[in-house]
Amino acid sequence: MEQALRIIPLGGAGEIGKNMTVIEYGEHAIVIDCGLMFPESDMLGIDLVIPDISYLMEAPDYVKAIIVTHGHEDHIGGLPYILPQLQVPVYATRLTRGLIEVKLREANQLSNAELYTIAPGDRLEIGPFVIQPFHVCHSIPDAVGLGIETPLGLVIHTGDFKFDYTPVDGQLTDFGALADFGRKGVLVLMSDSTNAEQPGYTPSERVVSQEFARVFEHAPGRVIVSTFASNISRIQQVVECALRFQRRVAIVGRSMVENVRMARSLGFLNAPDSLFIRPEEMERLPPSHVAIVCTGTQGEPTSALVRMANQEHRQVSIQAGDTVILSATPIPGNEELVHRTLDNLFKLGAKVYYPRLRPVHVSGHASQEEQKMMLSLTRPRYFIPISGEYRHLVLHGQLASELGMPEENIFVVRNGQVIEIDSQGAHLGERVSGGNVLVDGAGVGDVGEVVLRDRQMLSRDGFVVVVLARDAETGAVVDGPELVSRGFVFIRDAEVLMEEAKEVVLSVVDSGHRDTLSTLIHDRLAEFLYARTRRRPMIFPVVLDV
Repeated sequence: MEQALRIIPLGGAGEIGKNMTVIEYGEHAIVIDCGLMFPESDMLGIDLVIPDISYLMEAPDYVKAIIVTHGHEDHIGGLPYILPQLQVPVYATRLTRGLIEVKLREANQLSNAELYTIAPGDRLEIGPFVIQPFHVCHSIPDAVGLGIETPLGLVIHTGDFKFDYTPVDGQLTDFGALADFGRKGVLVLMSDSTNAEQPGYTPSERVVSQEFARVFEHAPGRVIVSTFASNISRIQQVVECALRFQRRVAIVGRSMVENVRMARSLGFLNAPDSLFIRPEEMERLPPSHVAIVCTGTQGEPTSALVRMANQEHRQVSIQAGDTVILSATPIPGNEELVHRTLDNLFKLGAKVYYPRLRPVHVSGHASQEEQKMMLSLTRPRYFIPISGEYRHLVLHGQLASELGMPEENIFVVRNGQVIEIDSQGAHLGERVSGGNVLVDGAGVGDVGEVVLRDRQMLSRDGFVVVVLARDAETGAVVDGPELVSRGFVFIRDAEVLMEEAKEVVLSVVDSGHRDTLSTLIHDRLAEFLYARTRRRPMIFPVVLDV
């Protein structure tokens, strides 16, 4: 019986983040990337979101490996949660492996992990697949795309990429490898769609270096640069400016410190030891001789920059004369947090630069002309846009159509949708689980829609707990009722309301409905409180028989 090649996005199709794609043939499957996503605004209390791998867990022995394209959180952040379940080897380039090791060490998972280093030009054989990594430019060094030879043809996964002709590390996207793939014949191209709304070309990282130099040159006091802890290229740009303008550099934030230490040990961050100072040493230097690198570009409440902006940081206080550079754009859903941080920095007298004001950040993703170039170089038979919100996927598909690809060969899909390819061609298969798994503290997946809905209701109108004790034989009230409220009204300011509510509860008890008493208390009290306040708090009756 003929076997089909199955391609299944479990994350990153119709969203920004938690990238994960499965390529499956027979009883063999490989997974590309294993990322996380920041919670959406209605996911109250959730720390992060990871892909749902319940489909993979139906036959975990089929999964032979995870191959990671680069070291950003939306491509490696899910590993500490998913790797213990799959227990398969992980393949990544040197820097990406180093960043993975940092994450797994923090989660006490490193000793159980099986990690292998790959490099552009390697040929990695896993079951029926032969994987050939090729270098791509992105906003982090050591990023790769993947050429994957399968029994039915060549599949290309670009990873996150752009065509930068003057990258910080001097390494261009490998045009030669892409052209070779195109000459051999590409069955499927899966390509980064994040910037499908942006016409033209994405600016080079060199633009940021030039802007950093202008800011450093004219800054009267300290320069504080906030970026992602994994953005080693951006940290290198800060280091080079600090050397040029004779500033010492303090690294602030645990994840930033760990990543900088690792990147320097691997040779991906070049700077003399004498350049760096500990945060507590900054006070000994004039402010004009200090630069600080920290986390906090997304307004994360526990990040270094946000704590500085809130005047809660133990080592760094924002002061007049400081210049702050926010070197990132907000991930969708984080805009409010970022804007609040910016406002707080301005209130403290800092001079603040961010992408809307100055080119202190450029995207690491291909814009429309680069996406067209990728399609033209590889000339795929089938095209699957990946890594973007749904509109990005649609727009990327339209670009492919404009270049002459038949619309029936373009598959714009969402997480969990299976694309099957056999000798008859490609078509959509059944859907599999492709939703979200929510991480809340130490809990993984134990918070679902019901809990989130409860949290949303509690956040709107609060709750009221009613406690009373009654005689188990006669049903007479022997104690209470007592009412406890949070997020509804302040009881001391609503004594009359609460006394009337107690009378409502007692009238229900006196009506004699013993078997359904809790339900009756809930319904009658909800009706009364809404009539008086036009609010609907959650009501929890607690009836004790004594």
